[in-house]
Amino acid sequence: MKKGLFIVFEGGEGTGKTTAIDEIYNWIIENNFKCIKTREPGGINISEQIRQVILNKENKTMDGRTEALLYAAARRQHLVEKVIPALEEGSIILCDRFIDSSLAYQGYARKLGIEEVMSINRFAIGEYMPDLSILFDLDPKIGLERISSNEHREINRLDLEKIDFHERVRAGYNVVYEKNKDRIIKIDAEKSKENVINQIKNILKPIIWTNIK
Repeated sequence: MKKGLFIVFEGGEGTGKTTAIDEIYNWIIENNFKCIKTREPGGINISEQIRQVILNKENKTMDGRTEALLYAAARRQHLVEKVIPALEEGSIILCDRFIDSSLAYQGYARKLGIEEVMSINRFAIGEYMPDLSILFDLDPKIGLERISSNEHREINRLDLEKIDFHERVRAGYNVVYEKNKDRIIKIDAEKSKENVINQIKNILKPIIWTNIK
């Protein structure tokens, strides 16, 4: 039985999700709640291996459907091996990406169809959906500039897509957001890091303090 909270951070490249997760994780731990941070694709050994295939810059011929299926496979293994056990133990899970990424990137930006990609993922995740998704909304040009100026950020295959792809990703996220406002909260990721972190804390505090004992 699910006891914890499954919180997902979503957004395009360079929006600041990973930095925010680190800050929010520390804040949650400081307030004496059980918390784990993880990522997709990845988080556990098998899914990290799939991640290497998906994001390898050499894999330029990868078909869009292959990409979508690989993400779903990595998602399934991560879910059963890490997310579900942590939820059953009552932990708060902070996950860098989940199903909305597939809907935005493969469903919309790759033009495979949001519902088509959703059907693949329904098979992969069953009834498990995030309790909350926080969408980092940012002009893709700014996000890509942040990546290029970050010497610690490894450039992957998706980073190298043309700007119109990243603009479609942003548009795809907004389509998904409009259909799921009960689950997704959108924040302005162009604000300062401190402002973004405070936005997230204000969103999460009543949810965590109310639902986690």
